[in-house]
Amino acid sequence: MVTAGDFRNGVTFELDGNVMQIIEFQHVKPGKGAAFVRTKIRNVITGAVTERTFNPTDKFENATIDRKDMVYSYSDGDIYYFMDQESFEMEPVNKDILGDNFKFVKENDVCKVMSYKGKVFGVEPPMFVTLEITDTEPGVRGDTATNVTKNATLETGAVIRVPMFINNGELVRIDTRTGEYLERA
Repeated sequence: MVTAGDFRNGVTFELDGNVMQIIEFQHVKPGKGAAFVRTKIRNVITGAVTERTFNPTDKFENATIDRKDMVYSYSDGDIYYFMDQESFEMEPVNKDILGDNFKFVKENDVCKVMSYKGKVFGVEPPMFVTLEITDTEPGVRGDTATNVTKNATLETGAVIRVPMFINNGELVRIDTRTGEYLERA
């Protein structure tokens, strides 16, 4: 159990059947009336952020979120399968749970699978991946102005912007959080 008076940034707890995480908190002691705790909380599963005040004596159940490294094995329609590296069990994950940045993940990449009470609610891909360029226009000599970019299709099918000097077949590093080209690999 955790009380509202014990709130700190990053604490997770159950509220009305949802898993919430403290983003910001402030203990307020007005000159008149009872003290209260003003918080900004995020629903861990949906990502929605709300502001709410609590009485410092309010009690809530602790919520433990499991983050496990799992290998992306394959997909079958809208179901993606991740393998536990210790028990070799397969965990099916619906496509709706995967974020937009999952388009940079290829088979055998290690991802963090997040679950609460055995129910998967999110998948974090690795922060940086190295992928091959499968289709891009050739760079034209003379197009060397600062920060000139072109579209490039990666081996996973994702399209990103790359500098003009990048050609087909080259390996590039990508930041999956922003979807930006970082460097040649």
